[in-house]
Amino acid sequence: MTTRPLLTFGFSTTAERVKNLKAPNFTEDHEILALVQNPKELSYVLEIPKAKLVQLSNIGVAKSRNAAIKHAAGEFLIFGDDDIVFKEEGILEAIRYFQGHPECSIILAQAVDETGSLRKRYTSKITSLKLTNSARAATYEMLIRVDAIKNAGITFDENFGAGVENYLGDEYIFISDALRAGLKGIHLPVVVAQHPTDSSGSRWGTDKDLKVRAKVFSRVFGPFAPIMRLGFLLKTDNKKPSLIKSLRFIFNY
Repeated sequence: MTTRPLLTFGFSTTAERVKNLKAPNFTEDHEILALVQNPKELSYVLEIPKAKLVQLSNIGVAKSRNAAIKHAAGEFLIFGDDDIVFKEEGILEAIRYFQGHPECSIILAQAVDETGSLRKRYTSKITSLKLTNSARAATYEMLIRVDAIKNAGITFDENFGAGVENYLGDEYIFISDALRAGLKGIHLPVVVAQHPTDSSGSRWGTDKDLKVRAKVFSRVFGPFAPIMRLGFLLKTDNKKPSLIKSLRFIFNY
């Protein structure tokens, strides 16, 4: 009888970048999935011993996240990219929380940059996930209870996320869909990953960025999106857009 792994690491990458993948330092039972987007059918070598290869014929990080959920054999799953360094101590603490709280299906933890500084402002205490406090989620901060997510039929919306026109918001939409399905999750103040400082967040304030973010709010909140967009602008740590850009963002025109 095959023993189920405790954890699945689901690494999303492309054929051009698969060489950047590195096996995580993790002492507990685990499996590694390498989800390689390869629409051009390029040749490459996967150098991580015992990693399971899942090759995808199209581009889009949400597609690869969904493939990770589909193929994960582990009880829990953590999402990664080819520029992630995982932190075992924090991951184990998150898993212990899962094990002590069977009602919890999603954990949003923390990440640091190359200097060891937290990548953004995080809550300092355990807090329940809500639609109003999870918009800044990053996938590499997220762990899920695989069976609960699968049983609820929750997937990433493939119209959002890196690799498609609406290049962000896939994590927030995933969480909102899970919460609306009755699943529960928390913010947990432990560091589970290191990620470089560059990200789609650096595009903040451009016309394209505001348009995409407006679409994310429409997807999550429907007719209440304008109110939530206004609240987002008032609370954001980023530089406020001009009045014209702000109005276009709020009313999505």
